[in-house]
Amino acid sequence: MKKISGLQKGMGIGGWLTNYKRFNVIPQNKRLDITVGDMEHFESYITEKDVAYIATLGMDHIRLGFDQIVVEEAPYSYRKNIIEILHNFVAWCKKYELRVVLNMHKAVGNYCDILEEKGLMQDTELQNRFIAVWVKLEQEFSGDNTVIFELLNEVVNATAAEWNALAKKTIKALRALNKERLIIVGGVEWNNPPGLNNLQVYDDEKVIYTFHSYAPHEFTHQQGVLKSAQIYYNRKFDYPSTDMERYRDFHKVVLNKDDAYENLERMDIEYLRQYMQPAKDFIERYPDKILWCGEFGTIRHCNIKYRENWMRDMIKVLKEWDIPYCVWNYLSTPNDGNRFSLVDDDTRLILSREMGEIIRGNV
Repeated sequence: MKKISGLQKGMGIGGWLTNYKRFNVIPQNKRLDITVGDMEHFESYITEKDVAYIATLGMDHIRLGFDQIVVEEAPYSYRKNIIEILHNFVAWCKKYELRVVLNMHKAVGNYCDILEEKGLMQDTELQNRFIAVWVKLEQEFSGDNTVIFELLNEVVNATAAEWNALAKKTIKALRALNKERLIIVGGVEWNNPPGLNNLQVYDDEKVIYTFHSYAPHEFTHQQGVLKSAQIYYNRKFDYPSTDMERYRDFHKVVLNKDDAYENLERMDIEYLRQYMQPAKDFIERYPDKILWCGEFGTIRHCNIKYRENWMRDMIKVLKEWDIPYCVWNYLSTPNDGNRFSLVDDDTRLILSREMGEIIRGNV
């Protein structure tokens, strides 16, 4: 598989310009509002010091998530101060020799964890606005092809055909302005590995393909407050584990499934390989294309040793298959109901020395 300079091992930043206002306690008609407090957060939460520290962890790129409502002040009108923040961030990354992936984390009509009344894939006007945001960003970064565009984080409420059609139109609009821009596109089903099976592959060497992997979800999202199943079950999990009855019980109690993990005696790296098999299949089908694992991690309150074990196994498999990766994530705010922070809230230092070695690829 081909390699892209500056896209081998990276760190995602969420909770700054993304994952905003997604709690169900906020009324539906208020979830897309941006307040004075939000703006103060955008202008102060991440600084050059954070970027410098990420570089010391051995990363070569940062995946910066942003929400459409943060960039877009109104349809087809954009917040000048947010655009300036993006430019400043890219400049910081250049200073510390880090490449930037700009990731549309939440698009209007495609919030991956709170369903909306209007779906992006079924609404032509929302699609036009989505494409317009990317055109605006291409205009802003037209002189800098080191910046990579990731079209959409995790696609929900859409068929593969619907998403492939919108992705194709977006790529066409960007290519009309820039033939050299690196563009990342993932599949449906929350960008999980099976989504790769129906993802359109382009005759364009500047298109990169991506997937995410959080299996087993009852472990990585254990007791998470945004997932109804996990908060309902409210039980801790270990990894690796021989307590398969606990894993099976989750599926029995929450999902009413009696056949989960049949014949599986241990939850470990072999299960991760099995779950991510569609990614291996993809690189074998398309050896001339680039596949990047853009997001994987464990919820913050999971035991650190189990977090290390899982992260070590994930990166071990990705390295076996020669797939570049980006871990999730640097720091999550309390506004992010699924906190996957890899650094301490106050010191902003990696939670353990071992975790630092693991994400660096020393597994």
